[in-house]
Amino acid sequence: MNAANDNEPVLISLNHACRMTSMSRTMLNRYRAEGRFPVAVELGDRRVAFVRAEVQSWIDNKIAARAAA
Repeated sequence: MNAANDNEPVLISLNHACRMTSMSRTMLNRYRAEGRFPVAVELGDRRVAFVRAEVQSWIDNKIAARAAA
């Protein structure tokens, strides 16, 4: 990435989101259905992606909640 596009949103696949969160696809989809995970971006009939910054923010919030508990 270069300075010209540092602020542009980056989309990641469902599999990449699973790797980032250490969750299975089943668990991540359950969280999505319950509204407990960032909303996916529809790319096609059977393809979704997530905004990387939103997934990272979700992870950061989980870590912060752990520290606050």
